Amino acid sequence: MSTAIVTGQPVPGSTLENDLGSLGFDVRVAADAAEAEALLAAVPADRRVALVDARFVGHPHALRLGLTDPRFPLAAVPGAVTAQPAARQQLTRAMARETSADGATPVEDPAPLGPGGAPALAVDSLPDRVVAALDADADGGAVHRPELGSLVAAVPADPQARNEVRQAVAAVDDEAVRLKSAVKSRDGFFTTFFISPYSRYIARWCARRGLTPNQVTTASLLTALIAAGCAATGTRGGFVAAGVLLIASFVLDCTDGQLARYALKYSTLGAWLDATFDRAKEYAYYAGLALGAARGGDDVWALALGAMILQTCRHVVDFSFNEANHDATANTSPTAALSDKLDSVGWTVWVRRMIVLPIGERWAMIAVLTAVTTPRITFYVLLAGCAFAATYTTAGRVLRSLTRKAERTDRAARALADLTDTGPLAATGAERLGRRSARHAFAAPLWAAVGAVVLLIDVSLRSFGNWQTVVGALVYVATSGRAVARSLKGPLDWLVPPVFRAAEYCTVLILAARAEVNGALPAAFGLVAAVAYHHYDTVYRIRGDAGAPPAWLVRAIGGHEGRTLLVTVLAVVLTAAQFTVALTVLAVAVALVVLVESIRFWVSAGAPAVHDEGEPA
Repeated sequence: MSTAIVTGQPVPGSTLENDLGSLGFDVRVAADAAEAEALLAAVPADRRVALVDARFVGHPHALRLGLTDPRFPLAAVPGAVTAQPAARQQLTRAMARETSADGATPVEDPAPLGPGGAPALAVDSLPDRVVAALDADADGGAVHRPELGSLVAAVPADPQARNEVRQAVAAVDDEAVRLKSAVKSRDGFFTTFFISPYSRYIARWCARRGLTPNQVTTASLLTALIAAGCAATGTRGGFVAAGVLLIASFVLDCTDGQLARYALKYSTLGAWLDATFDRAKEYAYYAGLALGAARGGDDVWALALGAMILQTCRHVVDFSFNEANHDATANTSPTAALSDKLDSVGWTVWVRRMIVLPIGERWAMIAVLTAVTTPRITFYVLLAGCAFAATYTTAGRVLRSLTRKAERTDRAARALADLTDTGPLAATGAERLGRRSARHAFAAPLWAAVGAVVLLIDVSLRSFGNWQTVVGALVYVATSGRAVARSLKGPLDWLVPPVFRAAEYCTVLILAARAEVNGALPAAFGLVAAVAYHHYDTVYRIRGDAGAPPAWLVRAIGGHEGRTLLVTVLAVVLTAAQFTVALTVLAVAVALVVLVESIRFWVSAGAPAVHDEGEPA
């Protein structure tokens, strides 16, 4: 249980202690700073502790935002500060400095109203002085200050100011603000207008019954898997049920995040589940559609695999671009300025969000097409829509990169290097070439593109089992090493990871299609899904400042160039039927290795949580 230390003389009629109790705090009262310091020292080291001025007046949700958010070791609102166990030392140090500075004088010193008659803060509020000391501590962590908006949090200096603050509190509906803030500030059109108006109330219903975001996330996954099972029946009734259940799964998918924001129940495990289950749900549904089509005599596995490849490559473009530019210095671009100008025109914002086909619009389109058309038509429309969206977003980002005068940081270069998923073969070549290769602004993406084009043309034009496809794969290995021989700080170096993803995934697709035996494409679908999971896992580790997967894992599964070469060699030395079995075994092996290591990392390693407040494509 958390502990809250209320400092100063109790104020008649104050509900502060009740509000803190409702937030799960064990309330202790200290008459002065010295007693507060003693109580702070007595709190067990594994507990969250808060320091709150007895004169605090504000909304309960303001206290909740300031004192209970698990994502921040140190947080504060006016009149209150909190520290999680990891930051207790900083809080204790700041408290000691304040106690010695004021000689343990009582925490009480009325101050006049602020400018314009606004309620003034008490100039000697102990929690606020402790926050100031924390800010001045060069060895301490940053203090998070939540955006309160219309919520009120203040320490009035006298009865008149207290009355004014209480009136300000009464004028704002705390629960309405809490419900509104549970919804992402930036969502797609379909999510904003067709899901969030009621899913926030489902989130509140779940919160009041003690359900956790992880439970809702799991329910969303199960619903999507049932939807995939319905689609796999291949009947019209099954397709209709699948469409309805897919929308229901998306409602729950929105609800879990809203529940986390409504109840401030963020967790490392929850972040990982939310990030990975979205992809698992969508790709499992693709497989269900392909199975359903097969029952009706239509083989659309190539389309299903193509849709998964396109969607994954779109995500890699998003992630790579953002990682390359999120901390760039001298970040200027006429294209970005034009984009900001368009965003100032209301209707263009929604149009631009819709045409990139984010998850809400995409799932709604898939659900409707599943119910009223066939799996083949569903995949055709999905591929066309995603291809247009990918072209639109990638072209815009290329223009931004070419017109932007920015110096990319070492952190960005490391993130891009980790996203390439370079294995031992290309790494060896990169090490040998790194000292001799000349630095050129566009060398990395050009070498990556050349290798990918040579490889894909080779496997596309050769018959299955032709040994010359191995030559194309060897060229790809060599150019991959050349692409990463230098630090990835060029303007278009963020294109290297998605080019590698497209080359590897499409090679598997083409070779499986050329095998022309039953089971080859489903096996290829499983292999690409397993590898894609590894790549998504890498992204979320980097975004959580947890580093990339361990080097041994990348070596164990070969890196992108090693797996690509292995698949082409298997296609040459094995028959088509044996190749299908080999793809299946490889898929299972990769899945087992990456899943076991990923689960171990996210569940037990204490990695920081990743909470995406935007809507991924």
